[in-house]
Amino acid sequence: MTRQDRTTPPPQQYAERSYRSPAALVGGVLLLLLGGWLGADALLRGAPHAKLTAVFALLLGVPLVAAFTLRPLVRAGDERLTVRNPFRTITLPWGAVEELRASFSTEVFTTAGKFQLWAIPVSLRQRKKANQQALRGAGADTPRFGRDAGAGPAPRAMADQALDELREIKERVAGRADAQGEPVVRWSYAILAPLVAGAVGLVVMIAL
Repeated sequence: MTRQDRTTPPPQQYAERSYRSPAALVGGVLLLLLGGWLGADALLRGAPHAKLTAVFALLLGVPLVAAFTLRPLVRAGDERLTVRNPFRTITLPWGAVEELRASFSTEVFTTAGKFQLWAIPVSLRQRKKANQQALRGAGADTPRFGRDAGAGPAPRAMADQALDELREIKERVAGRADAQGEPVVRWSYAILAPLVAGAVGLVVMIAL
């Protein structure tokens, strides 16, 4: 009789979750379209000085708009939390994450300091509306329309709900061996280089 090998099963894998601001994405696309239209018009019809100014304005404006609207992203996997902010990308193993908090902005506290989550903005108006709905539900004493007044989860603002999900992932995987390590911060030079070039060029053109 052969003895069957017994191996430890691998940790359960979960699908990655990504968080972005739909309003920022829409606003960014609209601003880029507007800037592209104005820039193209200046390049086609403007004088040489206006054309060169338009080039530097686009070099400055396009990466700046993209940085604050299209770029921000939070991605949560089994091993790490990746935070993509306007000018930096922060990779945080879950073991290094100490706390996730949302007050006037969403923030992650780590062994290396505090980082803001640009991709998960806090809407005070949305939070106030959710709190009012929760209070109305808690104050209802009798069932209405055949449903219990307390049935279903209490309404939450989008930022608070996203942080609840991130905290749940952290609690589930923070103790795993493959979720340990130190935070890594990288600057986005693909955004910074054209932005600086555009800003310097605009200053020169204005001074001429």
